[in-house]
Amino acid sequence: MTKLRIVCLSVIMAVTVQFAVAQDVCPIIPQPSVAKKSGDQFTLNNNTPILVASESLRPIASYLQQELLKNQNIPLSVQASSVKPSIKIVLSAKIKSAYELNMNSKGITITAKDASGAFYGVVSLLQIARQTKNQKGTLVLQGWNISDSPLYGWRGFMLDESRHFFGMEKVKSVLDWMAFYKLNRFHWHLTDEPAWRIEIKKYPGLALIGGVGDYFNEMLPSQYYTQEQVKEIVAYAAQRFITVIPEIDMPGHATAANRAYPEFSGGGGPGHPEFTFNPGKEVTYSYLSNILRETNSLFPSGMIHLGGDEVSYGNHKWPTNPDIISLMQKQKLANSKEVEKYFMKRMADSVYSMNAKLLVWDEMAEVDLPVDKTIIFWWRHDKPDVLKLSLDKGFQTVLCPRLPFYFDFVQDSTHTNGRKWNKLYNPLKNVYEFTQDKYVKQTPKKDQILGVQADLWSETIQSEQRLDYLLFPRITALAEAAWTSQENKDFTRYMERLKGHLNLFQEQGLYYYNPFLPAKSPEPIKIGTGIKRFDTGE
Repeated sequence: MTKLRIVCLSVIMAVTVQFAVAQDVCPIIPQPSVAKKSGDQFTLNNNTPILVASESLRPIASYLQQELLKNQNIPLSVQASSVKPSIKIVLSAKIKSAYELNMNSKGITITAKDASGAFYGVVSLLQIARQTKNQKGTLVLQGWNISDSPLYGWRGFMLDESRHFFGMEKVKSVLDWMAFYKLNRFHWHLTDEPAWRIEIKKYPGLALIGGVGDYFNEMLPSQYYTQEQVKEIVAYAAQRFITVIPEIDMPGHATAANRAYPEFSGGGGPGHPEFTFNPGKEVTYSYLSNILRETNSLFPSGMIHLGGDEVSYGNHKWPTNPDIISLMQKQKLANSKEVEKYFMKRMADSVYSMNAKLLVWDEMAEVDLPVDKTIIFWWRHDKPDVLKLSLDKGFQTVLCPRLPFYFDFVQDSTHTNGRKWNKLYNPLKNVYEFTQDKYVKQTPKKDQILGVQADLWSETIQSEQRLDYLLFPRITALAEAAWTSQENKDFTRYMERLKGHLNLFQEQGLYYYNPFLPAKSPEPIKIGTGIKRFDTGE
């Protein structure tokens, strides 16, 4: 056999194998636990009814109805019974998985243990539908038999709106995509140095004065969410089985709040003016507790994130502050670190008194907080000892290490406008291949690791276009890391499935990074310079 014939045969075989893989790949992201073709097809059109056996499932049927109308322009009706081939949504305690999706020519049945499982079954069906060509109001859906359950209960995404305010419609769009990829925790970073983004009726200056400006332009008019808007977003998320968790950062990252109410400031440090609240004033604790009470009333999650990170960057005036000196003497506190711990314990008690859980960044693993009422977010990938401490103490922990889960880090070696850590960054493959086994050396208690979360800080974001570029398609890799068990993950097959999802991004007008054709979507350039973030490792 000649060398030319061997080469030709090799190429043909490779193409054939690739085509076979593509034909056999389930189009759903994240990859289901079990997915097999049914060998049949279901024809969906405006005569297809959605059947629900229980009124508790009607909101989920309505969601399916709305999404098919919005994205495929196919109006369906929700009914209690029908003789036609239909989409049935039912609950059953007998199934072992979160949901089962069975599709053939006679109908589609989504069977779930509970409402959340039914919702995720609907989402899987929607993913198949949205990747099927619409032929004049008719979708001929490839049949699948799917049994599926998530790896983690906490599948989170954090958005920083202090540094850049995106507004209602963009946040709703982010929630839509989170739901589409079965993410279920939206961590909303609403306060920080640049601006305060939530209305507090007892202290209107927080939003009206603290909401002025952003990371790049301190003169922008005040931008914030009214309490009515917060309620609307929380309800919108709840329909998509997403829990919204607010973050009110303290005792550091308080510059915007102190701009509005300077009487509660504990001063700052070089590059971080008025960075802290004042732990030495008794009125500071009542002021912040009042803020948290209003916040807790707006968010039914029963969780409030208080930050608690990077205080040392702006507590330079604490050792000479008369109020704090007096506190240290009275409480026998040896140094500023002890003052910080005292402050966080008191504010933690305020959260607990509202029957809410306290969420904090991993610096607070050192503080003796009740393990049954506190969740630690481990973000410092370079400090595995802190993760060990958190788990050894018995804290429930969410894994969100900068590498690979900080989405403000660049995703390509040629990108220059995001962050890096000692020349390392967060490409799609690293996000996808995340496993806790790389970080967790001991055996944690059952359910101690709640799950994973990606965090998107917005120092490099000045437009929705750049937000989209940093989030898509990495949100799909995050979804698979959070949902799919290690034995079911395959990066090659994931990349094959991703192609269909890039088409969806294109249809929706998103400016996304294309890992197959990087030159097709150049990195959006940020204009101007802001304060350099202090945890880059550069």
